[in-house]
Amino acid sequence: MSEKIPLTAIVLTFNEEKNIKECLDSLVSWIDEVVIVDSYSTDKTLDIIAQYPEVKVFQHEFVNYSVQRNWAFENLTFRNDFLMNLDADHRITPELKTELQGHFAKGIPSHINGFMASRQTMFLGRWIKYGGHYPVYHGIIFRKHHGYCEHKEYDQHFVIEGEAIVLKGNVIDIITDSLTTFTARHNKWATLEAQDAIQLLKSVNPNTVKANKNGNPMEIRRYQRLKYYSYPKFWRVFLYFFYRYFLKMGFRDGKEGLIFHFLQGFWFRFLVDAKIYEEEKGL
Repeated sequence: MSEKIPLTAIVLTFNEEKNIKECLDSLVSWIDEVVIVDSYSTDKTLDIIAQYPEVKVFQHEFVNYSVQRNWAFENLTFRNDFLMNLDADHRITPELKTELQGHFAKGIPSHINGFMASRQTMFLGRWIKYGGHYPVYHGIIFRKHHGYCEHKEYDQHFVIEGEAIVLKGNVIDIITDSLTTFTARHNKWATLEAQDAIQLLKSVNPNTVKANKNGNPMEIRRYQRLKYYSYPKFWRVFLYFFYRYFLKMGFRDGKEGLIFHFLQGFWFRFLVDAKIYEEEKGL
């Protein structure tokens, strides 16, 4: 299939000179419209994008991921009915490309308002395949006016209003360029996750993916998150790491997996609980 499919890809950027070329190379040959929403990059990101004349660029001051995404949905004009949401460190796999081409060639039924696909996390050059980290589904595509980015400070997902197709192909996610960047980001995210967890236990935000143990893959994962925070602080971190690294066989991801699962599945979670404890102490 050589024709471009009627799909608009929206990519967020800020100083992504290391990532943006590979991201665009995975899109421009087969997607009808590619739109960049840039947060006033100061590196070579915009120069690299300029090498792709078919790519449209808009700039908007970054507040958070949710605000940036929803600003684009509400203020930009897209020529296609379906919108694909990506970050600059994402790449579409050939399998996912072929799968989407097949769906659009047949025509999307009117009752289908979106598509979900799993992230394929790459960490220190290795696919993190075990430990319950794959597959983890995200609503990467939704029909215009039938989806939005949930209103959260951290770990935002896309809400698809209506029925969605679960795709078999993956979105490659280059999760970090260094351990320094990884730990710095997770320290920041731990603060936001702690604030969100405190609010989560008080009330449910109606503008987020709902928690439903019998729902779609995103809703089941949100239910599991809510369940996790019902267990005692700190103890849940040890239990989670044991479950993830041993019962879900995270050890099969090798040395890279040991680093990833310990930092992301223990250190980060322990830091979140410590920040919750700090907030509760009024410090």
